[in-house]
Amino acid sequence: MANETTVPTAKPTSLAAWIKRLDDVLLPVPQASHDRVCKGIRDSRSSLRDIAELMQDSPALVLSVMREANSHTHGSLAEPAENLEVALNRLGLKRAEELLARLPSVPDNEIPVALRQLLLISQHASQQANGLFGSRLARLWQDIHWGSLLFLSPLWPMAVAYPKLLEEWELRVIHKGQSARQVEQELFGIRLLDLCVGLTEAWHLPIWVSQGYKLLLSERRLLVKALHIAREDDPLRHQQLLDAEPNLRRWLNQPANTVLLANGLAMSAQESWTCPHTERWQLLTALYLQQPLSEIQQHVHQQAVTSARTTLMPDLWHPALSLIWPWHVQKIHRGLLPAPPPTAESLAVWRKRCTELLVEPSRFANAMHLTTCAKEALVASGMQRVMLLMTDRAQSTLRVHQVDGLPKDAANLSLDVVNSTLLQRLLEKSAQVRLNPENHAQFSALLPPILRRLFTGEHLLLRSLSCNGKVVMLMVADQGGGPFSETTVQAFGKTAQCIEKALHCFTNRSA
Repeated sequence: MANETTVPTAKPTSLAAWIKRLDDVLLPVPQASHDRVCKGIRDSRSSLRDIAELMQDSPALVLSVMREANSHTHGSLAEPAENLEVALNRLGLKRAEELLARLPSVPDNEIPVALRQLLLISQHASQQANGLFGSRLARLWQDIHWGSLLFLSPLWPMAVAYPKLLEEWELRVIHKGQSARQVEQELFGIRLLDLCVGLTEAWHLPIWVSQGYKLLLSERRLLVKALHIAREDDPLRHQQLLDAEPNLRRWLNQPANTVLLANGLAMSAQESWTCPHTERWQLLTALYLQQPLSEIQQHVHQQAVTSARTTLMPDLWHPALSLIWPWHVQKIHRGLLPAPPPTAESLAVWRKRCTELLVEPSRFANAMHLTTCAKEALVASGMQRVMLLMTDRAQSTLRVHQVDGLPKDAANLSLDVVNSTLLQRLLEKSAQVRLNPENHAQFSALLPPILRRLFTGEHLLLRSLSCNGKVVMLMVADQGGGPFSETTVQAFGKTAQCIEKALHCFTNRSA
């Protein structure tokens, strides 16, 4: 296999070519995890179980070990290793150490965001599977755990080698509602489900993984029939309808379905806890477990929180984040209530900062001094999350100057303008875009993924500011993602005018 940095960028066009290309990708492993495992292997006191436990923090490493262990089982009498401990035992410590030496070991922040987000979803799915089904099917916990963790693994190398294709797929299929079959034919030349099946078989992954994909490909009719039954409110009615169709009941009760259900729950929650996709997977899980929907929803939320405690990263979105909002904040985020207007004290601070921005000649020593004042004005106006970005000379990159209400790592971001048509439009001339539930799907799909993850919710304001006829700054702000207070929206517009005048005065101060 070749390092992913040497993988050609030209797209394959056939299923066989795609499998070959993605099979050549070496997945990067977090440096800290890589170091811990190497140390464990060299420690003569470590058992295989100890080493396997050290590896579990890195799903990419787990996949690499299982692929390596299973790569020589094809055509032999040996069954593919279905879990990590068996794979390690088959591989041996010497070959495991050789494999580790080949894998790229990099700091967390250098691993592609698209890959880290997919890995987080896989870990969330594994937590859902363990929490919902692990005790019920205790003898099968290993199958449930490894199957749910590795279900999305065929997409992991795609996130390294072709992240833009996955981003385009998400934009068109998830946000714009276009036909998945048509979009995939245009982008990949094949169905993604076919590719996932092909890779699970080429890598000899646990059988429940390929069964889940085959179900989505060829047994959707049974899935739809089960969903119709699940929508019935009466549990007794569920039982009667399933008894009337013994084939459907047998199909539904397959333990392998736990892997698909857990991943369906984790992936749909990335979009929203209240979207139709999430409701469908929760209904199917309730039918499978024969429990009321309200109980399932409570369990699913609990497992999401447990997952977030160990996997949450500042620049990634975990759906558990929205579960911790207090009820009145949830009502704001759900569009039931607008955010409260700023207090009289806050408005007094806002007026003071705007006055400072308008002082001539400019009182600011440098650009950072100016943007700090601008940020404080926006926060005083009622904005809860603020980001101010400045353009480079070529207007090809936006670099963060100020943030408030966002993770600390957000202060180090830089955005490539070429990857977002919305940013390109905003940099053509001074303009303002206001996102709301009616246009959110259209506009958010045109934003860089990192901004979508940092500014969750359906309400957002973006405004570009010019100086000497050229856009030099972008303001991004919201009130937690829920409906704006109109007082704050008006203050946002006036603040923008003050900042634009301050920029002009500061830039031309020597003249």
